Amino acid sequence: MTKDNEDKGFRVSDKRHFMNDGTEVDDKEKEIDGVDQKEGEKKKEEVKEEDRIPLPEMNFSTFIFSLNSSALFHLGEIPDPVTSKREKNLPLAKQTIDIIGILKEKTNGNLTKEEGMLIDNILYDLRMRYIEKTTQKVT
Repeated sequence: MTKDNEDKGFRVSDKRHFMNDGTEVDDKEKEIDGVDQKEGEKKKEEVKEEDRIPLPEMNFSTFIFSLNSSALFHLGEIPDPVTSKREKNLPLAKQTIDIIGILKEKTNGNLTKEEGMLIDNILYDLRMRYIEKTTQKVT
């Protein structure tokens, strides 16, 4: 191997906090190829904080709304957020609608009145949209 090839290699850095014997590794800032790794991680965290979209509280209703959105997406009712194109994938739409139906069946008697009405209305709407999409004539 020539001297030039030796300089183009890569370096392995151990980032473990503990050694095999259980002793703690000295918490000195490590530098790999001139980049301070802790500083880089801090910058990543800052970007992530700024880019975060606040998520709604997760409960049964938001879960059902999420499945509803997925089904609407696969029915071509909602555009792809990246491409802004509407694409149909009827088998995935049917599968998602069936999942909501299974959830309705398995949660029978355990839902509040509002949750029961929500799942009933969403299932009815999605099933009607699915039937409409599958019975449309190709023009």
